[in-house]
Amino acid sequence: METRNFTVLLVEDDLNDIFLVTRAFKMADLPNPLQVVTDGQEAISYLAGEGKYGDRDAHPLPSLIVMDIKMPRKTGFEVLECVKRSERPLRRIPIVIVSSSDNPADINHAYELGANAYMVKPMNFRAVEHLFESITHYWGLECAKPELEPA
Repeated sequence: METRNFTVLLVEDDLNDIFLVTRAFKMADLPNPLQVVTDGQEAISYLAGEGKYGDRDAHPLPSLIVMDIKMPRKTGFEVLECVKRSERPLRRIPIVIVSSSDNPADINHAYELGANAYMVKPMNFRAVEHLFESITHYWGLECAKPELEPA
């Protein structure tokens, strides 16, 4: 499978964080499609391919989910639990929690529910850019840069 076809699903309710992540993907020259949903219930609908997310060409299953835990309608914990209890291929999608909470109880709970990684949100653009570049490289979602033609 070619990595350039991998999709990252960002589940985040803070518009500033969405802007930072979107910009970080562009600035880090990450070729992976980034899909964004803004609450836990929307994430579950996206992953189930329900409603407006029924077109898998426009809304493909992600290869990686990057998610906050404190969101409206359904929390990241509820989404995490739902994903990890579902059928394949959904339950095999790696989930990285990126939260402002550094509370050990939140961190432990996320891992108990099946999170693959937990990171505390940085507060500036460069830190966000580096964080998402690191996440996508770690999960093998980067794509090789095209080689220049010999002169």
